[in-house]
Parts: sequence; C-alpha cells; structure tokens
Amino acid sequence: MTRRPATTGYTLVELLAVIAILGVTMGLVMPALQQSRAAARRAACQSNLRQWVFAVQYYAAAHKGRLPRRGQGPVPGPALNRPEDWFNALPPYFDDEPYVELVNRRRQPQPGTNCVWICPEAEQLDRPGERVFFNYAMNMALSVWFSPQPDHIDRVGPLQTMVFMTDSLGPYCSVFPSAKDYRPIERHGLTANVAFLDGHVAALAAEQLADARDDSAHPAVRWFPPNSQWPGPPQ
Repeated sequence: MTRRPATTGYTLVELLAVIAILGVTMGLVMPALQQSRAAARRAACQSNLRQWVFAVQYYAAAHKGRLPRRGQGPVPGPALNRPEDWFNALPPYFDDEPYVELVNRRRQPQPGTNCVWICPEAEQLDRPGERVFFNYAMNMALSVWFSPQPDHIDRVGPLQTMVFMTDSLGPYCSVFPSAKDYRPIERHGLTANVAFLDGHVAALAAEQLADARDDSAHPAVRWFPPNSQWPGPPQ
C-alpha cells in the first residue's frame, strides 16, 4: 500500500489568518508613516522660511538696518518690477534670481518644485492665467509703501516676537491675519509655519495669529511695529 506524500502547503484558514495579520499590521504602520512624512514636509517648510529670515537679516545689515518692502498689500498678482520688494530684494542673498526675472523667463516656481520658494505641502490654486505663486508672504504691516521709509530692524521691537513671513495662499505677496484670502494658511494640519525676525520658526494655530493691536492676547506674536501709522488692510 503506497502512502501519499505529506502536504506542506498552507490551508485556506492559515492564508486568511496571514492576510488578516498583514492587514492589521499595515493599519498600524501606515498612519505612523504618513505622520512621519508630514513631519518631514513641515520641517522642510520651516527650513525654507529660515533661509528667508537669514536673507532679510543679511539685507538689513547691507542696507543700514532697513528691511525690504512688503510689496503691495491685499492685492493678488501684485506689481513685480520694484527692486525694493522682498521677493526681488532677498533672493540674491541665497544665490537665487529676483522673482521678476523668474517671471520674465517663465521660470517662476510652482507647487511640487523643490526650492526655497515652495512649501512641500503647497497645492496649486485653480486660477486660470495666474502668473504668480507666492507660497510664502511677508508680514503686510512691515515696511509698508504707506511709509516714506522702510522699517528699521532695530526699531520694530523684540525680533523674537515680530512676524516676518508665513505660509500663504499663493497670489498674494504679503500676509495678514484676516478672514480674507491674504491670511496665513494652515497647511500643516491645523497650524501655519511662521518665521520671526530673530530667525526662529514656529507652527502656530489660527487663534495665535489673530490681529491684536495691543498684542495682549498673544504677546509672543506681533504684526505691527511700534508707532505704526498703517491702519491695516480694508475690512
């Protein structure tokens, strides 16, 4: 009488058990992996903002303490040809071209570009014909064209609390807490990355960015320099 060889394969029950275990494992691993990737993108964005702050510090040192202009206020697609505006004045300090030259050559950075202009979390807006995309924008209350002279870095109060630049929506070169589109954008979960003039970058929630002239609600976040005569953007 011949014997059948022993079966070495898996039974259906065993295969289903393995698949179930793999499913549970992936369910545990994937959220952690996604969180890790999100943290890496947030860190890359913060690194970009630090480069902009270092550039403005070098600019101020080279211009007797004066900051660059903030560009136009609550206007999408602003004028690009003024050399004093931050997006033209600062790029040479990290060996990049002024934004107006990038636009003229049709090389302006877009979402997905790995460069200092673009946050890794940025998404393109559906705005046909839009030629600018400012992923980061300067504090609208600093160095306003309303004033005859740009602000002086030594006269804006504590640098560690003065907002210089934040995540922004895209077509605006300056940013200000508001219900309007030129407000800071919370790209990173419920927070926006904010760069201060001393060089540090923080992830802040919307309520921490609220406009407060007296700075009593959030004294660590200031938008207006002392004695500013700018009334703020139209409501």
